[in-house]
Amino acid sequence: MSFAPFDWIDAEARNRAAAGLVRTLRPRGAGPEPLDLASNDYLGLTRHPEVTAAAGAAAHRWGAGATGSRLVTGSTALHAELERELAAFCGFEAALVLSSGYAANLAALTALTGRGSLIVSDAGNHASIVDGCRLSRAGTAVVPHADADAFEKALREHGGRALAVTDSVFSVDGDAAPLTALAEVCRAANAALLVDDAHGLGVLGEGGRGALAAAGLAGHGGVVATLTLSKSLGSQGGAVLGPARVIDHLVNTARTFIFDTGLAPAAAGGALGALGILRREPERAARAREVATALFTRLTAAGLSAVRPDAAVVSVRAPSADAAVRWAADCRAAGTAVGCFRPPSVPDGVSRLRLTARADLTEEQITTAVATVLATAPRQADAPVR
Repeated sequence: MSFAPFDWIDAEARNRAAAGLVRTLRPRGAGPEPLDLASNDYLGLTRHPEVTAAAGAAAHRWGAGATGSRLVTGSTALHAELERELAAFCGFEAALVLSSGYAANLAALTALTGRGSLIVSDAGNHASIVDGCRLSRAGTAVVPHADADAFEKALREHGGRALAVTDSVFSVDGDAAPLTALAEVCRAANAALLVDDAHGLGVLGEGGRGALAAAGLAGHGGVVATLTLSKSLGSQGGAVLGPARVIDHLVNTARTFIFDTGLAPAAAGGALGALGILRREPERAARAREVATALFTRLTAAGLSAVRPDAAVVSVRAPSADAAVRWAADCRAAGTAVGCFRPPSVPDGVSRLRLTARADLTEEQITTAVATVLATAPRQADAPVR
């Protein structure tokens, strides 16, 4: 008797191919790479000698892995130091470090909500927020992108325990959330505000202290932030920042903290090393924003459609998913790596190239990147921005 329970996968693969949505892994080597405008290494710290040395020293002292859940054997003095430094740098009372930014969002959303409560979520939020909403067992209202009035209406109609959640800077278009307006809406509704500051830390705020610090909201009693250590800090891992009682609650209830192996010591050490550099060289944050503005200005002056960046992400519209894939491949072949975002990663169905500015890019590299994107652009790449 034939038994082929996965035959349905072949049909789905054909549908993806027909829609131009096939994704493939492309391992990179350790040697010289193309000019990098595809990663999230906003401050250029991933290969910084101090960061790699700190990661290596942590691995040598504490071992290659954390050895277990942080509540069992996986919590070290290094983790505690990182939490203290993150909280102090970003202006919060306390912090909790997890194995990824994805895990941090799942932890915060599932532990701070539940049956009978409401989550109001921006339509442009990251997939980790979407999944956290699904796992929370709370009711979820998805509201139009960056629409504070829609948040207010959803919270008012619910009237009970609630939490509003948004990215600080949205990963697809690089635009910023209206944090001040959302905080006021939440205050009026006695709701919590959860902000994923993955793309704000290291880029926004004084010396890169993040979008919440820039908005004057860091440390407020009703505000919680999630972070990733894998972007501006050049390492890996995630964190939740907020009032001490919130962090204590997560330690006792957040499943992605309780049942997950702790962050590897090397990642914690690397993040601490990067944080030290950012404290010493706060100008890196402003430089990342300057590079993003330069990329946007030069590309749009040449006729491409792009979204004005609020942080370090520059989103350039493509006429189709296939065209975006070809465009990104042509850029790489010409020596410049750029990101390619297609459905379902883009909530509006419009495919893009995504260029990420880095504080360590030189003027010559910016000029090269712009020239490459323009030279490889498909004919309809200047479709109007929606």
